[in-house]
Amino acid sequence: MEANEQLTSAKQLLDPQLQKKIRIKTLTKSSVVIRSTLIILALLSIYAFISFDYKQLDVGEAVLSTFANLKAMFLEPHLKHFTFTHALYQVFVTLGLAFLTTLFGAIIAVFLGLLAAENLTNKRVSSMIKGSVAFIRAVPTVLWVLIFAVAAGLGSVAAVIGMTFHSVSYLVKAYSESFEELDNGVIEALQASGANWWQIIFQAVIPSSLTYMISWTFLRFEINFAVAIAMGAAAGAGGIGFDMFMASNFYLDIREIGAITYFVLAIAILLEMVAIRFKKKLKVNG
Repeated sequence: MEANEQLTSAKQLLDPQLQKKIRIKTLTKSSVVIRSTLIILALLSIYAFISFDYKQLDVGEAVLSTFANLKAMFLEPHLKHFTFTHALYQVFVTLGLAFLTTLFGAIIAVFLGLLAAENLTNKRVSSMIKGSVAFIRAVPTVLWVLIFAVAAGLGSVAAVIGMTFHSVSYLVKAYSESFEELDNGVIEALQASGANWWQIIFQAVIPSSLTYMISWTFLRFEINFAVAIAMGAAAGAGGIGFDMFMASNFYLDIREIGAITYFVLAIAILLEMVAIRFKKKLKVNG
């Protein structure tokens, strides 16, 4: 009897007439809005390309010239106005600027991040700090450097202060969110055992968040390296960015720009490899 019942139920499942129809809504309100927005953006893009004033520019010739410049930049790189040793030295200057701003920013951000974490301080202080750093992050680093350049003048001092200012705002958000991930039960247990605020920080909060803090710090260091290159040209901070600015605006040497780009790319890959190995070693030791 059981075998017959199982056979009957299997036939009912296989019979398409006995199966219930599942209604699937292909169009919902959100999908209609998304598709309409994409269609409108596509039409606006097409209209912009058609109505754009090219000023008698031959698009085909411009594309060919672009490919020719890219070929000369990346397939025929050379250093003409400075030596390999000078370029290597300037890269280390840029690295030093990025390291210095990241170090200062991380030290300040640790203390502000502790005050910004809602599970470690009161909500009013946390909201004030988070609101302040959100405003600082909204302003690009270049503008902060130029603002401080009014007082300190264009150069490495303004670049360090401006980049550190922005690094602090970035790392405060990252650190505070890492601190807030800590289980409140751990904090309550330490408070019940008589531990004060600093003991809770150094015995529970920092050890549990150390891996995340190092990851965010390395990420900010890579960002600061890229920003330091731009600051070398925009704020006169020196480094490889200033040489790239000279090659592109004064010497008009595309091949030299390609060589500098390879220098920057090699350093970026090296930094990524060091960060990955360091984090793996930290996890193994932990």
